[in-house]
Amino acid sequence: MELILTKDVERLGKEGTVVQVKEGFARNYLLPRGLAVPASPASLKALEDRQRQSQAKAQRLRKDVEQLRQKLESRSLTVKLTLGEHDQAFGSVTAHDIVQALAQEGLAVEKHAVHLEAPIKALGIYEIPVRLHPEVTATLKLWVVKA
Repeated sequence: MELILTKDVERLGKEGTVVQVKEGFARNYLLPRGLAVPASPASLKALEDRQRQSQAKAQRLRKDVEQLRQKLESRSLTVKLTLGEHDQAFGSVTAHDIVQALAQEGLAVEKHAVHLEAPIKALGIYEIPVRLHPEVTATLKLWVVKA
């Protein structure tokens, strides 16, 4: 029996895939749970339309992410770090601090997108990777200066 998967099914396929399965598996498992629909000409056409729409949406998203990447890489960000005696840091610069500084600049980035291996506890210039999309990573130039 030929079906179109409406959701990802482990060991069978991803959403939108046309699969060939035994009738019992389709009748007893896939169809009652809403995991698949019969592959008819109308459902195949609907599948093509959904795929076209999702591709257009992905292209728009990719374009927006590329613009944000260019904005991030074209500027440098300055963050102040409070130092005590003998230039020891009282705190550190974390991903949260970087996201807040970017928000003040008018750039919206989520905290989990900023990849710091460890909080920054020294003055200097750092290049911070910011993963905006699974395929797009920007490099942000960060200046950590004395407050």
